[in-house]
This record gives sequence, C-alpha cells and structure tokens, in this order.
Amino acid sequence: MQKTSKFALLSVMLCFFAMGFVDLVGIASNYVKEDLGLNDKTANIFPSLVFFWFLIFSVPTGMLMNKIGRKKTVLLSLIVTVVSLFIPLLGESFGLMLVAFSLLGIGNALMQTSLNPLVSTVLKGGNLASTLTFGQFIKAIASFLAPYLAMWGATQVIPSMGYDWKVLFVIYFIVGILATLMLGITHIEEEPIAGKPSTFMECIKLLGTPIVLLSFLGIMCHVGIDVGTNTTAPKILMEKLGMTLNEAAFATSLYFIFRTIGCLTGSFFLRIMNNRLFFIISVCMMALSMLLLFVGVEKWELYAAIALVGYGNSNVFSICFAKALTSMPEKQNEVSGLMIMGLFGGTIFPLLMGFMSDAFGQAGAVLVMAVGVIYLFTYIKQLK
Repeated sequence: MQKTSKFALLSVMLCFFAMGFVDLVGIASNYVKEDLGLNDKTANIFPSLVFFWFLIFSVPTGMLMNKIGRKKTVLLSLIVTVVSLFIPLLGESFGLMLVAFSLLGIGNALMQTSLNPLVSTVLKGGNLASTLTFGQFIKAIASFLAPYLAMWGATQVIPSMGYDWKVLFVIYFIVGILATLMLGITHIEEEPIAGKPSTFMECIKLLGTPIVLLSFLGIMCHVGIDVGTNTTAPKILMEKLGMTLNEAAFATSLYFIFRTIGCLTGSFFLRIMNNRLFFIISVCMMALSMLLLFVGVEKWELYAAIALVGYGNSNVFSICFAKALTSMPEKQNEVSGLMIMGLFGGTIFPLLMGFMSDAFGQAGAVLVMAVGVIYLFTYIKQLK
C-alpha cells in the first residue's frame, strides 16, 4: 500500500472515531437533566433526536454525494458535528442543548451515510467488510471514552475553564477539528457518477431490489437488537436476580466490551474466513444468547448471554452493508443512504419491546429481539 493511501486510510479511520461522538448523547443527557432539573420524559428527547434524523437525512445524503462527492459530504458532516460540539460551550439553556443534539444527530446521519462508501473508494478493491468492521471498532473507542471523560470532568473541574463535565465537548471538539483538517488535505480520487443522479423516489424504489431490501431489514434488526440489549439487559438482571439498578448497570458495559472485541477480532476473521461462515457463527451465537436470556436464571447464564449477543451482533452491520454496496456498485451512494436509514430500527424495536415487557415481563422483550435473530437466519442464503 502506498504512503498516500495509508494516510487516506488513517484520515478515514479518524473520521470513524468522530462518528462515535454521537454516543455521548447518553451520558450527556443525564448531566443536562441534572443541570436543568428536567424530568425523564423531557430529558429523553435528546437521545431520541438521533434516530429521528437518520430517518430524515439518510436518503437525501446519498443524493447529495452524487452531486458533490463522498469526501466533500464527509467534510460537511464533520463541520456540522464540530459546530454541534461547540454550541454547549456557549451556555446551558434547554434551547441550546436541543439545537446542539439535533446538529449532532444530523451530522452523524450525514457521516454514517457518506463515510462507508468513502471507505470503498479508498480501498479500491480491498476487503470492504473487514475494513468497515475495523472502523466500527475505532468508533467504539470514542463511544467508550465519552462516559469516562464526562465523569472525569465532573469530578475534576478545570479551574481556568470551568467546563466540569462539558470538558467532554472540548476534547471531542478539538479531535473533530483535527479529523476535518486531515481529511481536507487528503487526496482521494473519486470516479465520476455515470449518468443522471437519482431522484428521491428513485432511491426509495431501490428497496424493490431484493438484496437491498433484505440488507435494509437486516440492518434494522441489527440496530434493534443492539439498542434493545442496552436497554433490556439491566432490567433482566433486576427481574431475575433481584439486583439494584447500580448493580445491573454492568450489563450494558459487558455488552459494549464484547461488541468492541467482536469488531476488533471480526476485522481479522473477515479477511481469512468466508464471510458467510462467519455470519452463520455470529447469528448462532445470538440465537443461543436469546435462549439463555429467556430461560436462564443463574448469573453466569445471563452474563454469558449478554456477552454472546455483544460479540455476535458486532459484525452484522458491516456484512449486510458491504453486501448491499457490492451488489449495486453503480448505485453505492443511494444504497448507502437506504442502509443508514435502517438505523431507525433503533426506535422501532424498543417501542415494541416496551409493549411486550409490560404484558409479559422482560421475557416479552427478549421475544421481540428473537424475531430479529430469526430474520438474520433467513439472510444467510443471500451470502454466497
């Protein structure tokens, strides 16, 4: 690999780190709730904004890439993200925070749609699924760091700055500027779009292509299981083991630990192993997890289940996304927009799980996630 392409890949990986900034919304919304004296219903507006903007901006971003190119679209997403990180430093009003988190969600929708196709441009025929998985590992590092940076800032107030937990925004703001500058000076050759750019309805009509629709549903299931596990795992431990919320909160950390390990090792296995075989192993791990979550009553059984779904679900996105992109190389920008729109599954699954858990306990929520796993078994035949 030439030096230029190495620098390009490094720049793209730093963009993946910036993509992880969106996960600060979880810890930040808790601090905003405390600072402004909000109730849970009002505070939950902030994280819900993220998935809303994926629904609105994903497909238009795919169309925008056709007009200005992938690199410029990623640069635009970085600029929007940097602005969103600067706004909270201006004050603590509810309105400012609403604008900041909205821009953070918009910037992330732009970035997730445009950065993945840009990787395929930089690789020029390399192993796309493996590289996307490694990018998800880099993204996970930023997700991991956010709560620790906020907690550090909350207990170690910077005397001259007074940002307390908001030091999180300062650090990510600086990294965001660095990512923008590095990508800006990186030379990336993009092939011109052949023919007339697709309209919005033409993009939506691509869902009529079986592999695009099936991959879209696969990503919806992946994100639904991801968000569902984060919210439900602690509740399962509380219901079955009688843990307090503080004790059960470890379940979320355990999930992220194994999801991150899965991304890192998956980037290796996807290079040396048939993608279809690795996908089968991953889905089988998720199926075993659902079974243990449903019938398990011992602590080790439930912890094993959370670890299994964390690892198994870590590479589903990359494999489904790569399959959709490579199946329609002439429409990668439009397909990318549709795939990222599938992240809206992170809103649908928790809603259904809430209804089921109210009716049947947390076992009902597990059944909803199990339906997603069953669908992923049907997706196996698409991988050849």
